[in-house]
Amino acid sequence: MTALRLGVAAYPVTGPESFAAFAAKVDRFVADGAAGGGELLVLPEYACMELAAADQGAGDVARELRFVCAQRDALLELFAGCARRHKIWLQPGTLPWAEKGAVRNRAPLISPDGALRLQDKRVMTRFESESWGVTGGAAPVVFDTDWGRIGIAICYDVEFPSLVRAQTEQGAWLVLAPSCTDTMHGFNRVRLSARARALENQCFVAVSPTVGAAPHLATLDENRGAAAIFGPVDRGFPEDGVITQGGQNEPGWVFATLDPQAIARVREDGAVRNFRDWPNNTDKAP
Repeated sequence: MTALRLGVAAYPVTGPESFAAFAAKVDRFVADGAAGGGELLVLPEYACMELAAADQGAGDVARELRFVCAQRDALLELFAGCARRHKIWLQPGTLPWAEKGAVRNRAPLISPDGALRLQDKRVMTRFESESWGVTGGAAPVVFDTDWGRIGIAICYDVEFPSLVRAQTEQGAWLVLAPSCTDTMHGFNRVRLSARARALENQCFVAVSPTVGAAPHLATLDENRGAAAIFGPVDRGFPEDGVITQGGQNEPGWVFATLDPQAIARVREDGAVRNFRDWPNNTDKAP
């Protein structure tokens, strides 16, 4: 398998006045990521919720959710068009997905030909469940790509070791973690968990957050975070496991070239074998 040039965004939340304005912003942002050499680009959880600014009812959490849910098909068409136009793989964050009387938080993964695959968020935060009534979705899966299998662990999901473990046991060497956190407590929970998942699974984990203030919105009013890519804490990798990271609350892209073969090597012959020595697998260890 060849190396992957991964681009991870810290996405600045603003107030687009129309769907067309939001679409133009997303396309410009993706174009910048592609110009930076990104072959797979990652946007944050709920980045599309800024579209609620185009509705006169912005400022009410329930109405914002309904408004963006109603834009689902147009959003998917927008994201697929970006992937095709810029000839990249795109993980455009997540969108609220209303279906059969329930709303789920769902992350698309779109290939350069526009083909769509989906990962649900499994565990809801209190805001999602108590304020929005969003419910957990399907179990973690993995996706076959040009660079091997990858997984998606949406924000809070990355804080639960078993969810990411299920993906790495299915062959994932890279896990994408689109996130949306409104406090440094929340962002640090995601950041520290992502680093731990990378260590214990000897894989890469990439975090893409929303950033900036949008007081006109009820759902994305405050956003804290920094884009980052973490890896194993072992020989052949940085001593702290930080592959790259952007500035705190600083909009823009960070990039890294990631080699799936480096993950295979460290899992087989690292100074330690965290992935192989997972407690449930101790009976398999020599």
